Amino acid sequence: GIKNTTGTTVGSDMKNTGYVLMSQTEAVDQTAGTDTTNIIIPANSQLVSADLYVSVVWNGSVSTAGLGYVGDATAFTSATGVAGGTLGVIKITAGANKARVDAWADVGSTDRRLLLTNGNTGTGVGWLTVTYIQNVNVG
Repeated sequence: GIKNTTGTTVGSDMKNTGYVLMSQTEAVDQTAGTDTTNIIIPANSQLVSADLYVSVVWNGSVSTAGLGYVGDATAFTSATGVAGGTLGVIKITAGANKARVDAWADVGSTDRRLLLTNGNTGTGVGWLTVTYIQNVNVG
């Protein structure tokens, strides 16, 4: 591959390298108000997708959760942005919120330990999978 751009000719002197898509998965549940995961997103990474694989639905008066990191529990979704009350693979998105879209585009200058904050305790069980581009530094 060509690592440095020194000209304008594709295939000979223009950079043609990219980034690797990374992924981390961890079992999560609804037994506590906050599930502090061991998923660590490296500084300056871009979140590409997040999915909650719900095998036992989140229950109780609130069957939703929010995705964030230690220090900002709603950095990536609203407090009710993850629909844990639905069996299956739930796509997690930033929603229509500029600050959250920006946080997905670049998690910031420090590593982020992810949190799944449950609306209440219950018997929900699943796996959280997050894919990201490591240290792409688009922000």
